[in-house]
Amino acid sequence: MRRRTTAQALAQRSRIVLECAEGHSIMEVSRRLRVAPDTVRTWRRRFLERGLDGLCDDPRPGVPRKITDADVERVIVKTLEETPKNATHWSTRSMAAATGMSQSTVSRIWRAFALAPHRSQTFKLSTDPLFIDKVRDVVGLYLDPPEKALVLCVDEKSQIQALDRSQPVLPMMPGVPERRSHDYIRAGTTTLFAALEVATGKVIGSLHRRHRAAEFRKFLVKLDKEVPAGLQVHLILDNYATHKTLDIKKWLLAHPRFHLHFTPTSASWLNLVERWFAELTQKKLKRGVHRSVQALERDIRAWLTDWNEHPRPFVWTKTADEILDKLATYCRRISDSGH
Repeated sequence: MRRRTTAQALAQRSRIVLECAEGHSIMEVSRRLRVAPDTVRTWRRRFLERGLDGLCDDPRPGVPRKITDADVERVIVKTLEETPKNATHWSTRSMAAATGMSQSTVSRIWRAFALAPHRSQTFKLSTDPLFIDKVRDVVGLYLDPPEKALVLCVDEKSQIQALDRSQPVLPMMPGVPERRSHDYIRAGTTTLFAALEVATGKVIGSLHRRHRAAEFRKFLVKLDKEVPAGLQVHLILDNYATHKTLDIKKWLLAHPRFHLHFTPTSASWLNLVERWFAELTQKKLKRGVHRSVQALERDIRAWLTDWNEHPRPFVWTKTADEILDKLATYCRRISDSGH
């Protein structure tokens, strides 16, 4: 009766039964729940006769079922194990033609078993031999950061394009969305180096026209200046070559308070700064119009300043064991995964 997902009719019948169980008369229950006395009698009698099953609706008469379980199984097996001759995936029309059923029947079967042949997703399993160790290392920093230390998620968003549409953008109107031309004029590119503070959500950013170890070293110098001297600095970053050059290694030896923690290869989802890049892309860059690289960089700096005025940290919730267990379950489901 208290469950939010319960149908209201079933909840009402449950209230009737509980009121009767407390010893109230039929007329009293009718008055308290504002239902007809015959309704109280009906559900009280059905509960006494059949228990909880009596509170459910009886099967209603109708046209006899035409689609058998064998027909349903045939559609499901064909959907999962075969492909049409002239396409990479089934549609409701092609499946209806292949099975001799109606398109609506195929659609109902697919919805009932959560099948969507028109949809696809991408994935990639990391083959890093130190995958488990790196996952535990990075997730440990998220869930249990060290004392007197700052954990920063660092990455570069390279090749950000300054795009100007070939025609003016048409504004949104009632019933009409904003419209822009599909073609564009590219004015140039820039690269954003960003470091996300895990604890506060603040971001330290730096824009450069090129994406080399020299620019990354300049960014490390900036981090060294902005982070208080008494704190250790733990950087979570990917395996890009510019992070491991001899020049960077020498700089790290001269600054022992910096500690690098690399995510596994093909596992950038472990780096929280990627989530912040998604916010930047969705809210500023995707629909932005910039006629020059300078205008693009100006907008990025303004957005970064506005973010740091009201930072919102991203909270990591999954433990390393939960991640590894889920990955192991997935690997067991796919055949010949080699993991």
